Amino acid sequence: MNKTTTQLISTLCAIGLPAFAAFGQSAQGVDRDSTLRAGLDEVVITGVTSNATKLKSSVSITTLKPSSIEQSTPRTTAEIFRSIPGIRSESSGGEGNTNIAVRGVPISAGGSKYLQLQEDGLPVFLFGDMAFATSDIFLRFDQSVERIEAIRGGSASTMASNSPAGIINFISKTGTKQGGSISSTFGLDYDQFRTDFDFGTPLTKDVSFHVGGFFRNGEGPRKTGFNANNGGQIKANLTKRFENGYARVYFKHLNDRTAAYMPQPMKVTGTNDNPTWEGVNDLSANQDALHSAFLSSNYGIGGNGERRIVDVADGMHPLSTAIGTEFAYNLANGWKAESRTRWSRNSGRFVAPFTAAVGTTSSMLTTVGNAVGRDLTGATLTTAKDAQAFTGELAQVVHMFDTELENFNAMVSDNSLSKKFNNLNVKLGYYRALQDVNMSWNWNSYLTEIKGGGQASPIDITMADGTKISESGQFAYGVPVWGNCCQVKYNSAFTVSAPYAAFVYEASDKITVDASARYDMGTVRGVGFGTKIGELDVNNDGIVSALEENVAVIDNAKKNPVNYDYAYLSYSMGLNYLLGSNQSVYGRFSRGGSAKADRAIFPSGSYLSMGNPKDMINQAELGWKRSFSNAILYVTGFYAATTEEGGFEATTQRVIENDYTAYGAEIEGAYRKGNFDLRGAATFTKASITTLNLDGSQGANFGNTPRRQPGLMYSLMPSYHLGKHMVGLSAIGQSKAFAQDNNSLVMPGYMVLNGFVAFNLGEGLDFGINANNLLNAVGITESEEGSMVDNQVNYLRARSITGRSISASLRYRF
Repeated sequence: MNKTTTQLISTLCAIGLPAFAAFGQSAQGVDRDSTLRAGLDEVVITGVTSNATKLKSSVSITTLKPSSIEQSTPRTTAEIFRSIPGIRSESSGGEGNTNIAVRGVPISAGGSKYLQLQEDGLPVFLFGDMAFATSDIFLRFDQSVERIEAIRGGSASTMASNSPAGIINFISKTGTKQGGSISSTFGLDYDQFRTDFDFGTPLTKDVSFHVGGFFRNGEGPRKTGFNANNGGQIKANLTKRFENGYARVYFKHLNDRTAAYMPQPMKVTGTNDNPTWEGVNDLSANQDALHSAFLSSNYGIGGNGERRIVDVADGMHPLSTAIGTEFAYNLANGWKAESRTRWSRNSGRFVAPFTAAVGTTSSMLTTVGNAVGRDLTGATLTTAKDAQAFTGELAQVVHMFDTELENFNAMVSDNSLSKKFNNLNVKLGYYRALQDVNMSWNWNSYLTEIKGGGQASPIDITMADGTKISESGQFAYGVPVWGNCCQVKYNSAFTVSAPYAAFVYEASDKITVDASARYDMGTVRGVGFGTKIGELDVNNDGIVSALEENVAVIDNAKKNPVNYDYAYLSYSMGLNYLLGSNQSVYGRFSRGGSAKADRAIFPSGSYLSMGNPKDMINQAELGWKRSFSNAILYVTGFYAATTEEGGFEATTQRVIENDYTAYGAEIEGAYRKGNFDLRGAATFTKASITTLNLDGSQGANFGNTPRRQPGLMYSLMPSYHLGKHMVGLSAIGQSKAFAQDNNSLVMPGYMVLNGFVAFNLGEGLDFGINANNLLNAVGITESEEGSMVDNQVNYLRARSITGRSISASLRYRF
């Protein structure tokens, strides 16, 4: 115990060190069998009706170990998902707020609508697509994670709520083996530093614990003009094992600030079907952001009518403290009880600049003048940073997306009883969850220049008669360019109850049949508040300035009640047939649903026209799994039909309602020969919009390909071992996709090439260098505009993947 205590103290001392966002690759301790051990004989626990090996499971599931995750050199958690077959992670927005879709299931708005992100078998949030509070903002990967399991389709629709397309589950280490690590990673061509630590050990024969986390600080891989990334996470758990089971308690605290990279101005030339995308002026498409040292705060009126000033450096700022319990116990007569419960206190902030309009300076003046009701003919412009005349040809209107995540507390409990009757496994469960959704939108408007390096200045406007209508570039409290849509607040609570049942029947040594069903019942209660506009002395100086004549604030006196219930049935049926000891085939049909959260209650009363606000998916799968002496291969064919209700999207200011059908194939494999390892995957998808009008006629985009949906996604990850040293690459990419559902403007295909080298410096000590996006590729993941004028210069709003970044790391394992 003396040695254990000494190691624990050494680990905890690392908490005081600053931290960084990249993950270091290590040569020493990398398990060369990891690609194959995560194969057909591995037992999976995520989204399946009973714990079984991959060979005997009629689902498509991938396991990622830390060593394979590090090989893809991710800079954010969202980038990890890119290497999971069938997952389209538009990892261009930073550490969160990522659009994540599963093969065959496009999404109309943002977030992870049909995919549930979990930690240790329970959802991070009950809904994955809440505006400005997506699940991935509150989820971090660090060395406390033992593995990630990702299931696409299959029984995910019945083993969790709001997850008909899949589940990604972060499974924590529990200290069953003594050991840990401390690592420091720093940027070589960008500003950031990060320290990771973890340590676990058995304390007695039956008791073990684990603690881990990270801390970081720095500007990040894009130029923002300030320290955009600052914070960290700590997790710990304690496990007691009994003769008939185990009990576990765990804790997590997350307090992190990271920049949210929003769509920004881009120059587009060529034609709609063959465009060239570039940055504007010196604002790089993949190295810069809209953030600026000269637009560092947002001042205005808060959700309760209070004066408030917000630091833009807060960015995506999740605050989460979670306490959880877990146990499994073997009862008499072959019954087994299992329970997982977690309470989390969640709040925070989302603040980021968003380009609402871009164009010539004169056109932007016209846009501002029309929005605020003023004639700006002959107006003069000055830069707010130094009061010099602004003579630039281009400018942009920026909306500051400033949202207080006031209360997103969640209580989730999943309890079940199971028993094996000869060849029949039965599982009966009950799921109960409460999700608070309380937030206020406090947006303001600015006119700024277009400039990179975090140096863009706001622009002040003075009318021809000498009236100054802006202060520090701010020309409105609110967003009049968008009709002052977005000073809103809603306080609501979603309660979900879901009984479920699952059956697995071993018909013979070769045939396994499973079936499961789930009935989700939701109750939504709360209140929403809209916008009012009027004269208000915001800065309390006793004078109503031009800026204060039409102030948009939240109308707290006018309440819009939120009061509705919903229910839906999900079911799944699968059959697995063993062709031998090393291969199997399976088939499955599933129907599952996903309920709506805030997108159904904003704009006010949207849910009233939906009746039972939910989206439903029918899915079919046919798969083959095979292991060889030094390789593994999975092949899955899939079909999906999605029926959506309408949901609000903030950036386009539209309620989008689409139906889809899609089919395709997913291939995943791993190969090892001598010192050479190779992993790879490819997903082919053919998707179509099938939306009909109310009269049954075809919708305007009927038959088109859903926006942002590529026909091919792929990843290829080779590595080579040189004794205790290691070198590797990863190529992750996709084919072209359409920017919007009208199928006019093309977003070209792109590939991200990553690489690393790792050297063992001694027992347990490793040094590595890794590069993300070695070729500095520009990859457009989304565009607000769906078309452009051919053979002219167009200025559009779009978001690219982040450009090249190189880091080095030093890790000590003990």
